[in-house]
Parts: sequence; structure tokens; C-alpha cells
Amino acid sequence: MTTAPVTNPQPRGAQRPRTIRFRIERCDGPGKPARWEAFDVPVEPGANVISCLQWIAANPVTIEGKRTTPVVWDSGCLEEVCGACTMRVNGRVRQSCTALIENLLAAGVTEVTLQPMSKFPVVRDLFVDRQRFFNDLKRAKAWVPIDGTYNLGAGPREKPADQAERYVLSTCMTCGCCLDACPQYKKEEDAKEWDQSFVGAAVISQVRLFNEHPTGAALKPERLDFMASIGGVSDCGNAQNCVKVCPKEIPLTESIAAIGRAVSIHRIKQFFGVRD
Repeated sequence: MTTAPVTNPQPRGAQRPRTIRFRIERCDGPGKPARWEAFDVPVEPGANVISCLQWIAANPVTIEGKRTTPVVWDSGCLEEVCGACTMRVNGRVRQSCTALIENLLAAGVTEVTLQPMSKFPVVRDLFVDRQRFFNDLKRAKAWVPIDGTYNLGAGPREKPADQAERYVLSTCMTCGCCLDACPQYKKEEDAKEWDQSFVGAAVISQVRLFNEHPTGAALKPERLDFMASIGGVSDCGNAQNCVKVCPKEIPLTESIAAIGRAVSIHRIKQFFGVRD
């Protein structure tokens, strides 16, 4: 007696994987030449760019049948919170974890091109070094100074409207999309010094966030001095690319305008010897 093999038929209406070609800009290390490699990936319904990269990492064989090294990229939360997986997807800088293949195909895409961010040094493949960005946040003192305040009781009460405004600013995840899209934000090799180049919209918006915080305002004069220096808010060219690519839809141009006004008032007060 023989038995029929057990099969798992596709549920009625289920979609089969669709093969999509991925063209990826590869680089073996800092200062090494870039090259292109292509992979055909069976894309499941609901897949994003990261899941496709994971498939390639498990099956690193190019369309020519050549076995290669797994593609390197950076990621963490996979839910657009950590900001680590920023890359250029079909020429547009964005978070790859929320780049759904179905949406790309709906926009008329026939293949997916992945490249590293253009303004930061490539460590390997799609993984870049964003240390310059984090260094600028340190220079801007983008934090609330709380040392020694833990035993002073409750902080000042705040209006719900102020809380709502600052909450949006606080959703910045330091992904760097706004910096990569900004024509005034120079490539690291083109920038003479980190402290002489435009810091970008994300840093300016964080200055606004902490200057408007009741406790963070203690460092407001120092932050405005930084914003008034070379590379500060006056170096913005008002291209407004930043607000177009921000995955959190932060009103970056409003922040730039607000800090521009604050710097002007700060300088006028300094001229007349008035302290903030």
C-alpha cells in the first residue's frame, strides 16, 4: 500500500514570490574602488529592502552565477526608530526597513538599486560612518543638562501645546536622510574641517528642541553661539530638500527659521550687552 505524498498547497489567492533584480553598489573598504553587483531575489509579499538583503546574505550569488561575499549594511530596530538603515534606494535616500518592495513596484520600478549614503565615508558596501554627524550633535550640546538636578523636585509645568510641538522635534532618529539630501552639506572628503562645514538641518532642529526645553534652555546661549559660527544656521541655502526626505516629517525648515531668528536676537542682545 502506498500513500500519497503530503503537500502544502498555496492558499487560494496567495501570491507566489516574484523575482526582482537588485543592483547593489559594493565597496570592500575605506578608500577602495566601488563596483556593481546584481542579484535576482525571490520577493515574498510584504517584503522590504532589508528582508531582501537578508536573502542575498544567505545566497550571495550574482546573476552571472558567481559566488561573492555577503552584502554589508547597517540596521537595528527594523521599524523606523533607530535610523541605522539609511541608504539610497533607487537614488532616493530613505530608511530601507520601510522601503516595501510592493510600493516600489507600484511606482513603476522594474529593478531595485541600492547605494550607500553619499555624504559619509563608506566603511563597506552600504554601511557608512556617521561619526561626523554625532560629533556635530556634541558640539551643539544637544542634551538636557541634568547633573545635580535630580534632587530639586519636580520641574516646571509645561503647556500641552509646547509639549506637542517639541514631541515632533524629539522624533528625530539621527538617520541622516536630511544631511544626505542637502546640497550645502558637503561630503566629508570635500569638507576642510568638521568644525568649518555646515552642520545640517537635523542638528539645527535639535538645537531648537533643547533650547525650548525648560531645563535644556540653561545651555541656550552656548548653542546659539555655535549656531552663529561658521557652519551654523546662516550656511543653510534654503533648498528645502531636508524636509522632503525626512521619514518622520519633522518641520525642519520651521526649525531652521526659528533658530535663524533666535540667533539674530541673541547677537543683538550681545551687541547691547544684554544677557539671555
